[in-house]
Amino acid sequence: MATPRPGNPAIQRLQLRSELRKARSAAALTQREVAARMEWSPSKLLRIEAGEVGISVHDLRPLLSLYAISDSAVVERLLDLARGSRKMPFTEYRDIYGQHFLNFLAMESAAFVTRAFQPLVVPGLLQTAEYASEMIRTYSANRFSAPQLQRLLEGRLQRQEVLDRDDGETYFILDEAVLRRQVGGPSVMRRQLRRLAELAAHPRRQIMIFPFSSGTASALGPFTLFEFENDLQRFVYLENLRTPADISTAEADFVKHLEVFWELEERSIKGERVPAVLLQMAEDIDNGRDVPSPSPASSPPED
Repeated sequence: MATPRPGNPAIQRLQLRSELRKARSAAALTQREVAARMEWSPSKLLRIEAGEVGISVHDLRPLLSLYAISDSAVVERLLDLARGSRKMPFTEYRDIYGQHFLNFLAMESAAFVTRAFQPLVVPGLLQTAEYASEMIRTYSANRFSAPQLQRLLEGRLQRQEVLDRDDGETYFILDEAVLRRQVGGPSVMRRQLRRLAELAAHPRRQIMIFPFSSGTASALGPFTLFEFENDLQRFVYLENLRTPADISTAEADFVKHLEVFWELEERSIKGERVPAVLLQMAEDIDNGRDVPSPSPASSPPED
């Protein structure tokens, strides 16, 4: 397990969310009852317990009193979590990112294990600036101004700083179609493949390829699994290029998608072969060749 990072606002909000839900349950109160006693709208408590918004110290103190939490050390710890979780990652992009995606980015910045399956495009965390710019232009140009499109690109590249952490693990399975589809043309795709080869060589960033030769991939579409330290609730994000992600915190949904991920992993090219396969694909673009799909069971290419 990764070393805990208590200073991460997203982790602090997850911890506070979990503690407050447990406290309400221990007090045998429904969300509607709590909202009525606090003179809040029901939606306010729902959003706090969902982690969509933070809670101020001013609101938290009477809430803890309602839950009969009076131990000074416990109260101060929860107040510290509330203070630390007010400033979430990427809030400076609130004018161009929806709440669903901001939640996704918060989880992405805080997870100690991330697993993603992508059958359509290179995941945002792995995109070169050129590839990302082409994706943003294709799917967002009609909704944003030129300065906003530039900020979308800056935000996407800022996300990639999570890959530099010492305490996170990331696993990506890319369908071979992702690597064959020339987003932005041959030169952009060639550089993207070489970038993926560099990333795949890192011990904490595993990139796998689900080849055409392995048959049909999952019909579930792209998804991302987030796990956190201290046994915090796990999340599933079912992604879509044009609409907000569907978010599930149900453990059954997480387990189902984790099993799908493991099944895909078994049928994928992985390990030391991946950089060589990616570099070969880049070379094939240079030479204009259309080569057969690699097989997960085939021998590594000779030097």
